[in-house]
This record gives sequence, C-alpha cells and structure tokens, in this order.
Amino acid sequence: MPTLLETLAGQLAGARTARMSQNIGANQDITQKAIGAALPLLLGALAKNATNRDGADALHRAVAKDHDGSVLRDLDGYVGRPDTQTGDGILRHVLGAKRPAVEAGISKASGLDTKGVATMMASLAPLVMGMLGQQQRQQNLDSSGLAQMLQGEQQQAATSAPALGGLARLLDSDNDGQITDDLAKIGSKLLGGLFSKR
Repeated sequence: MPTLLETLAGQLAGARTARMSQNIGANQDITQKAIGAALPLLLGALAKNATNRDGADALHRAVAKDHDGSVLRDLDGYVGRPDTQTGDGILRHVLGAKRPAVEAGISKASGLDTKGVATMMASLAPLVMGMLGQQQRQQNLDSSGLAQMLQGEQQQAATSAPALGGLARLLDSDNDGQITDDLAKIGSKLLGGLFSKR
C-alpha cells in the first residue's frame, strides 16, 4: 500500500508537475527532483514538531481549523493558482529559522535555484497540510492519533526507501546547524523515486 507521501507525489506527477515547472520557470525534471526532496522534508518537519504533546496539539488545532483536505479535490485548479501566501505561513511555523537552509539544501540536491525552491515549497505546504486534514477527518484522529500517523508514515517511508528513513533528521542529521550537505547525500535518483512508484 502506498504511503500518503507516495500518493500525493503520484497525484502531482505528469501534467501537474509540468504546470508547477511553468509557474516557477524551471525544467520539469529538475522540478520533479525538487518536489521529491521537499515532500519528505515537509512531512518530516511536521512529524518532528508533533513528537511532543504541545506540538502535536498545535498541529491538530491548525489542521482542524484551516486544512480540511478540500484543497485536494481540485488539484488542477490549485496547481494553476497555488496559495503561496498560506504556504509561506505554514513554512514559517514548521521550519522557522531553518527554512533558508532547507531551501538551500533542496536547491543543491535538485539543481533548482533557491527562489524556485521557495515558491515550490510554499505551493506544496498547503497540499501536505490538506493531506493531513483529510486523514484527520476521515479517521477521526485526535492529536495523539495524528502524531502516530505521521510517525507511521516515516516508518513506511524508511521501509520502502531506506535513505528516506528518519525524515525529521534530514533537517539537521549531524546537528551542525546545516542541512545542505545532509540533503545532498540523498542523490537525484532517490529524489525522483517517489514519482517512479506511482
């Protein structure tokens, strides 16, 4: 059974990736690699934030209030007109001061310039939150259940693609305050792997 991440990546593949590429003025293959890096990083950051009770409660409230999953009902429309303002707000909360380092790491690993990475991540963030909101509503998850679901997603990703294991640690796997080298180690083949499994 595909993970939520693989499902979302598959839904964004093809014409939708092409449209996102047009939005940021980038090559489609490069954009696909960048998306393949950004999705597990975003989910990993959310999972990391939800490892303590306060973080899990805050995420549960945010998802319940603003992200019911409706954004996923018209992906073509959203990809054509992404809500980057909402996405920027999500990224500020989820990544905080590490956002520039995350964007630099994805840029280095994928070849997409940092401006394009910033726009792409702001486009993706509401989709990831919408995915969580959809699951939260369908499964009637409380904050603990949402956190457990995120951890389960990480474990499944680690099983299907071992180099994606410990997604949250990709934010700073060696605790040196830099993720650029950490992310670059994943390699282009792995970054595109989410799409090849659709």
